[in-house]
Amino acid sequence: MTTQVAAVVPEGLPTALGRLRAAISAADYPLSLTSAAEARKVGAALIAQLDDYLLPRLGRLDAPLLVVVGGSTGAGKSTLVNSLVQARVSAPGVLRPTTRAPVLVCNPADSQWFRQGDLLPGLTRTSQPSDDPHTLQLVAAPALTPGLAFLDAPDIDSVVDQNRALAAQLLAAADLWLFVTTASRYADAVPWDLLRTAQLRGTVIALVLDRVPEEAAVEVHAHLAEMLAANELAEAPLFVLPETDVDGQGLLPPRDTAELRTWFDRLASDASARTAVVRQTLNGAVAALGPAADGLAAAADEQAAAARALRERVRAAYRGASETVERSLKDGRLLRGEVLSRWHEFVGTGDFFRGLEARIGRLRDRITAAVTGRPQPGNQLKSAIESQLTTLLRGVAADAAENAYTGWQAHPAGAALLEPALARPTPDLPDRADRLVRDWQRGVLELVRQEGSDKRFVARTAAYAVNATGLAVMIAVFASTAFIPTGLEIGTAAGTTLAAQKVLEAIFGDQAIRRLAAKARQDLLDRVDGLLADEAARYFKRIEAVGVDADPGSELRAAAAEVERARSAAALTGGIRLALPDRDAGAQR
Repeated sequence: MTTQVAAVVPEGLPTALGRLRAAISAADYPLSLTSAAEARKVGAALIAQLDDYLLPRLGRLDAPLLVVVGGSTGAGKSTLVNSLVQARVSAPGVLRPTTRAPVLVCNPADSQWFRQGDLLPGLTRTSQPSDDPHTLQLVAAPALTPGLAFLDAPDIDSVVDQNRALAAQLLAAADLWLFVTTASRYADAVPWDLLRTAQLRGTVIALVLDRVPEEAAVEVHAHLAEMLAANELAEAPLFVLPETDVDGQGLLPPRDTAELRTWFDRLASDASARTAVVRQTLNGAVAALGPAADGLAAAADEQAAAARALRERVRAAYRGASETVERSLKDGRLLRGEVLSRWHEFVGTGDFFRGLEARIGRLRDRITAAVTGRPQPGNQLKSAIESQLTTLLRGVAADAAENAYTGWQAHPAGAALLEPALARPTPDLPDRADRLVRDWQRGVLELVRQEGSDKRFVARTAAYAVNATGLAVMIAVFASTAFIPTGLEIGTAAGTTLAAQKVLEAIFGDQAIRRLAAKARQDLLDRVDGLLADEAARYFKRIEAVGVDADPGSELRAAAAEVERARSAAALTGGIRLALPDRDAGAQR
């Protein structure tokens, strides 16, 4: 008589699992990091397990127990399934791989549950044998006890990648995994990797050691038992089948499979035992989601960290360019060559510098006369300043682009985002640099007008004075941070700095000088920073285009924590114990 046990869906757990599924689906790993491919693989596997097994099974805890029969190539899985249901339902064969599309065998009374596709919804149901791995062949076997179904899966070590992936997917959807191996294959690495995975997930496992020669039965059984104990699988029931011949239908002798059939018959007939298996596997699978989600969150955080690192490499490159411009304004290097020559032509000869301090009261008239009588040198000086600054800006922009490119090239995530054009400034950089310098020069003249608006020297009729003063301010910005000689300036630049300062002091006074020079210098640096920021933006857009969140792991961790709280509250295994046969019974036959 079948024992009836109420199957109550744990409150809150399906909702929590749904949130976790959404978080896993939303997590993206677009940057080329070592962890990205594995995270995508794990994420896809978790979503498949949620869709294929966890969510459908939580919706129907009383559905028939699904036993997935898995194992190595040639282990005799199909022959065993046929023998257990006493009918040739899954085709064994000599050619490998044999099982391509999975075959699910159940009692006719249970067919509807598997046909409606709640479990493994991604597989198309069919009643005919198929080589299409996206199909699930359903076979009704009246000899199989209701409440139990066998799913003959592809080889876990198949040479066909798609078969191996399908086998792993089906094993993740098992209420119970019946692992089939042979006396010659039981120590292979691949099966043990999957056994450990199943053990970590809490999946209920039973094992069949097939084709065991009589003379080696004790030794092989003992060694396999040691391996199971070493891998924390000591409680898994083990059934040993002797090496034997199949009958005309390809079935094993009934006496060889009698113990295993009896065990499954009792399991199928006892609703409490079936529920215990289901709840134990569910509990283990749900518990395993937390560590897996933490791993995905860590991979997602690594994406965010890589994006920050890439951004910082770009910032460092263009910050270095900005600092180069700032240093160039401090150390007087911009006063060399053409600018210095044009400044001398503009202000006067060397005698003018030597006699400057003695004639400070007459400087205003001298500057006005110089500008009024010699407009061409002023224009030449303005052009020289423009050329010097533009050359500097082009150079630092080129260096910054190259440094940013090299920085990304050395980072695996950055290298994948690069395109050759990023190694150079934007094509319109020269035009924008020219425009920046001209706009700054106009800004300096406007500063002069505003600073001296109440002075007769810069009256509306004194346009030349404004231009001359503006040029002196530009020269001053080229020479010193605060436009006050510190004793560090050397050579001709020192005299030029002092001359420009004295000119402006005579016109505006010491404090006004400081303000004017500081404002002009800061205005230039702000404009340069804007230009360089526009150049750096090309790199930032590459990161933004792939879409890396600032805190990608938080939702995964929060959803996983909610699942764990719901699992604990559900007490899936509380008060239910599954009695499994002693594994030594199989060896004592």
